[in-house]
Amino acid sequence: MAWDYGEGVHDDPIDPFTGDPTDPAADLDTPGDDAPLDPLTDVERQDVLEDLADLEIYQALLAPIGVRGLVIECEDCREPHYFDWDLLRGNLRHLLSSGRPRVHEPAYDPDPDHYVTWDYARGYADGVHDTLSEGTEDESGADR
Repeated sequence: MAWDYGEGVHDDPIDPFTGDPTDPAADLDTPGDDAPLDPLTDVERQDVLEDLADLEIYQALLAPIGVRGLVIECEDCREPHYFDWDLLRGNLRHLLSSGRPRVHEPAYDPDPDHYVTWDYARGYADGVHDTLSEGTEDESGADR
């Protein structure tokens, strides 16, 4: 039997109570099971796809300098939520496939110095882009 690298790897976290007859959440209804979900609109879907693309850029630029992920101010609980790059990517992919966000828990004792906001990451990426663009403009102007 052949085994492929990455086979069986899931983006979703593994439920530690799967198959456990004493699962404490067994009697709870899954949110939204009764009501059909409205699929994401084309605009919402495009926004999530753009967030995924931006996330790749932010991680490529910020991870090498020690940034572990992004912090997002939760509208529901008014608390900051700290997301590592892979967790946030998995959450966005889940939103694309299911049409609903995942239930979230605040991280336990994260170091806020290792997380930045979306706005900071966007500004950092824009600054890198502008710096690189200025270098190519200067070189093309020198050829004249």
